[in-house]
Amino acid sequence: MALGKRTFGIIGLGIFGSTVANELARFGNHVIGIDADELAVTNMVEKISQAMIVDARDDIALREAGIADCDVALVAMGSDLEASIIAVMNLKLIGVPVVWAKARTKTHHRILSKLGVDRVIHPELEVGQHVAQVLHNPLVRDYVSLGNGYHVVNFRIPKSLEGRKLSELPHTKDYDLRCVGVMRGTEFVGQDGTDCTLQRDDLLLLLGQRKDLRDFAASL
Repeated sequence: MALGKRTFGIIGLGIFGSTVANELARFGNHVIGIDADELAVTNMVEKISQAMIVDARDDIALREAGIADCDVALVAMGSDLEASIIAVMNLKLIGVPVVWAKARTKTHHRILSKLGVDRVIHPELEVGQHVAQVLHNPLVRDYVSLGNGYHVVNFRIPKSLEGRKLSELPHTKDYDLRCVGVMRGTEFVGQDGTDCTLQRDDLLLLLGQRKDLRDFAASL
């Protein structure tokens, strides 16, 4: 099946689950959302492909809801540890090829990992860390973790760098960073190896490890 047109099963339609379901549907995917709470399901009926009242602890009910035919399933409920674990076990039992799950604690995370979950998510922790990074340095507009200690950080050009050429910056020599690109509005105007003069409100996209990125940001 082509990327962007897959079938997703969302188990739990609280704030987190319904948000993921809404976005996946907006991207054009077929989304099946289930929850044991009638109101949660009612709120999603017109927003996703299918929304049903189903107890994820019942593997037969999951099959009847079509979850077994999903390419990916997300267990989005985290407050009920037992229900989360049984839901994951049932998804594995009915043959869903890729399973993601939300965890609330380290113990919950370990159990889900042992059950073979493809990715364990900590939404509150991950968002909190993200917000702290951006709040810590006002020049950091956003960042993305690439794994293995590498990040891409979106820096706003400070006044001290206006009018300087990209090639003059110390990011490669002193901090082992690579400039992925310089964005000016919606236009891509330069990267490492190109002759680009920085202007006010330019965004500098740098790739590197956290310490180098942090030290570079502190030097601006």
